[in-house]
Amino acid sequence: MAKEWVLNSATNRFQLNFKRNVGPTSYNIRKCQPKSLEDWKKYYFEKVYPEVHLESLGRKLYVKITEVLVAEIEEITEEDCIEYIKNLIINRTYDGYVTEIRTIYGQLQEILSVPIKPASDEWDRLFNVDFFIKIGNNHIGIQIKPASDVSHIPQIFKERDIQKRTHEEFRAKYGGNVFYVISLGTKDKKTIQNPEVIDEIRAEIERLKKLSE
Repeated sequence: MAKEWVLNSATNRFQLNFKRNVGPTSYNIRKCQPKSLEDWKKYYFEKVYPEVHLESLGRKLYVKITEVLVAEIEEITEEDCIEYIKNLIINRTYDGYVTEIRTIYGQLQEILSVPIKPASDEWDRLFNVDFFIKIGNNHIGIQIKPASDVSHIPQIFKERDIQKRTHEEFRAKYGGNVFYVISLGTKDKKTIQNPEVIDEIRAEIERLKKLSE
């Protein structure tokens, strides 16, 4: 396991598995449509790169691990390790927290003062739900819809009508409504484009709380 981790980490770091070194593998295997491993091997070595090319990449990886990584490891001091751990736990945790608050679900969680959890893959697939709020034995669903610009919003509402049945099924099974939250912005700064949904979610939280009493 340790050997596999070193090989994988070094291969990724030095980009030996990138397209420019090994070709577009996902594209090529679909083009090949192999019935067996042997079919794929034959296709790759004949149509993409010869076997000697991969052997040369393997030798390059060996040099990177035994020469470059070893030299770097020998330069690491105890103080480097102490500072790394402190930075990882304190600085990066805080940075992650700030980034989370910038996201739509992070904003909602802060505004509503309730935990908002990611939905399971099953819920995403069956009910078109990205996140949920648990109130007693009931659940509220939230679907975040990114909009590329304001003109895209009408199309999002058309999609909501298409997904209405799955949201009704969610309510029938878990008690709470599913709400559309429209997100607009960049990776670093997103805004809720339908802020009225916040009051609607609040009202649903209160309704479910009363049911739980």
